Formats: sequence, C-alpha cells, structure tokens
Amino acid sequence: MIFQISKTSIVTNLRDILRKCGYFGLADRFSGQISYVKRLSQSQYYPRFHLYFTETEDNFNFKLHLDQKKPSYQGSTAHSGEYNDPIVAEETDRIKNIINNL
Repeated sequence: MIFQISKTSIVTNLRDILRKCGYFGLADRFSGQISYVKRLSQSQYYPRFHLYFTETEDNFNFKLHLDQKKPSYQGSTAHSGEYNDPIVAEETDRIKNIINNL
C-alpha cells in the first residue's frame, strides 16, 4: 500500500516516530538500502510488516506491505507479500494516527 504524509505533520525525527510505531531499521544485505519492519510475533520473524519510504521536498512517501514468509531461495526478492490487504490498510491507518497525534 502506498501512502503519503506531509512533512509538516512530522514534529520529530521520522525514524523515532517509526520506532514508536513498533518498527525497526533493517539494512538489505545486498543493496544496503534501509527499510523498516514490524514483526507480528515476538517469537517468529515472519509474518511482518515491511515499510520503505522516500523523501521529497514536502512529503514522505511510504510503501507498506505484509511479508508472509521469507524469500523462497537465497538471492531471491520474491516473497508472499500482501500489498492491498485489509490488515495492511489497518496498519497504514494506525501509522497515520500515531503521526497525527504526536
């Protein structure tokens, strides 16, 4: 799911806000790109929400999906991801509400 938040809505460091939302940084082993994940279980790594963001002059642009399992084989980026599922929409709303209520 893709969503956007105006920078004027952000009152502190975005990475700190993402931590308050339960997300932690994750560096891709191959590209070094930082993304953020939130596990749905404390005992298992999957399923998890996976969040990427880019920055423009006025906004933060987010891409959120739910990883159901790890990639099928090493070096693969294919996974069982849910992009427009109701649970992803709920998580998007939760993130927006936290940001708007800071």
